[in-house]
Amino acid sequence: MKFLVDAQLPHRLARELVAHVHNAVQTSELPAANRTQDQEITALAIRENRIVITKDNDFVTSFLLRGVPPKLLLISTGNMANDVLSKLLLANLAALEAAFAKHDFVELSITAITVHA
Repeated sequence: MKFLVDAQLPHRLARELVAHVHNAVQTSELPAANRTQDQEITALAIRENRIVITKDNDFVTSFLLRGVPPKLLLISTGNMANDVLSKLLLANLAALEAAFAKHDFVELSITAITVHA
């Protein structure tokens, strides 16, 4: 799977995904780095068939109204330490992969994975 990690999430998430045999980039790696606009993130996700990982509700609104980005992982954990967030994502990675095999909008909270139809 290919992921694009949004600016408000740590670069560490992208590194962890790469270590688990996924293709992942964080916005800090893009030409405009963490100033990359949402429209550019969406365009890249479309062009490279990437799942956008974000905490940003603007992406949720865009997905619900316009269907972009095509695949979205919303992290709704609130603030937590980066190592705790990484462990949470990795502990749920297989379930997230399975969810994205059939669905386009998935949410990860501290206690659950929610598939939005």
